[in-house]
Amino acid sequence: MQSKETILSCTEEVRVRFNETDPLGIVWHGHYIVYFEDGREAFGRQHGLTYLDIQKAGYVTPIVKSTCEHFLPLKYGETFKIVTTFVNAVSAKLIYQYELFNENNQLVCSGETIQVFLDSDNNLCLYNPEFFQSWKDKMGLP
Repeated sequence: MQSKETILSCTEEVRVRFNETDPLGIVWHGHYIVYFEDGREAFGRQHGLTYLDIQKAGYVTPIVKSTCEHFLPLKYGETFKIVTTFVNAVSAKLIYQYELFNENNQLVCSGETIQVFLDSDNNLCLYNPEFFQSWKDKMGLP
């Protein structure tokens, strides 16, 4: 469960590129997962938990689950916001929730990804790696 006192999130603005649209001029559904990654990258830069930081510590974090719900379409040329929120968990995993809002601040899409930690031998980590626990402590997360 996430403490209501410490919520870490990040907002990134993105413009829909031509190559992300289908023949109908709307964003192809598969690109929303890429937008989630844009959100994770922005979150990592803002809060000091980038993929490079994770790799330097000797770990990788593959996605083991992703969900995505679509409510409204995005179209070529539109800008939208990706709000990425870190969900604190006791177990050794990264959980992010996403909300995408169009220019009218309407919810376009929401989703979640779950990533686990693998060490340099591809062993699943059952406990938070030391660098990750240090980051959580620094961020005020239990």
